Amino acid sequence: MPINVPKNLPAKDVLELENIFVMEDERATMQDIRPLNIIILNLMPEKEKTEAHLLRLLGNSPLQLNITFLRTATYQPKNVSHSHLEAFYQDFDSIKDHKFDGMIITGAPIEHIAFEDVIYWEEMTRIMDWAETNVTSNLHICWGAQAVLYHLYGINKVPLEQKCSGIFRHRIDPVMRNVELLRGFDDEFIAPHSRHTNIAIEAPEEHDELLLLASSKEAGPFLMMSKDGRHIMATGHLEYDTVTLKEEYERDLDRGLSVQIPAHYFPNNDPTEAPMNRWRSHAHLLFSNWLNYYVYQQTPYEWG
Repeated sequence: MPINVPKNLPAKDVLELENIFVMEDERATMQDIRPLNIIILNLMPEKEKTEAHLLRLLGNSPLQLNITFLRTATYQPKNVSHSHLEAFYQDFDSIKDHKFDGMIITGAPIEHIAFEDVIYWEEMTRIMDWAETNVTSNLHICWGAQAVLYHLYGINKVPLEQKCSGIFRHRIDPVMRNVELLRGFDDEFIAPHSRHTNIAIEAPEEHDELLLLASSKEAGPFLMMSKDGRHIMATGHLEYDTVTLKEEYERDLDRGLSVQIPAHYFPNNDPTEAPMNRWRSHAHLLFSNWLNYYVYQQTPYEWG
């Protein structure tokens, strides 16, 4: 089934080249199907790349999806054109009276800043509080995961001495093997991480409302969820393209930063060799399981 995107969204051309079925709004409205309404709060600096990352995974589903992109009103990003934001994004005031079946909150390269010092933190808390009664299930990625863990569950992030960057092995807690989010997952799987802070491994386990599903000895907790399935947190980036970590590494070098080579990423640990994608299948599993079990099967046909 197709994923419905705004007309002329640049990511549409990228996805069509990959044979992912995308449909413009005009055609979708002619079909007598109840699509799922998904809203994406995109906080990443390179918004067009993140759009393609997420839509690629959302589009690999038998469900029809309507996508709305959300931006912050209290902060104007510097790495995307104003015309792109005006054409494809809405602010919170324009959507707050609507209901959504699913919501994705992305990461943001601000994890070194205390939550309360983030320019748009007050706006973020309004959005997260609104989602409690207006969204069926929420998928939080990287900083987005840390933000909801802090705001709703009182779990703060912990600074790291070195940036956690690379591809790490994760193991599923055997007790959580039958959780629907993990259907099809291998007992051990690989996922990218890219951040300067972490969550203490014992923090989600000590919280009665949370489940720790998968973790890494090197990267720490990775997949967590609330027991009611309304919040799913991924501290890494299964949605990343093959070369995303390479681009981030080269960007940091160009800025004169002292950064380590992303761990377990380049063949032979050699940045001149092309990396290989070893996490693609689990990325598709995570998104399809979330859409099926926590959005589609839980959301009402008509919101009251």
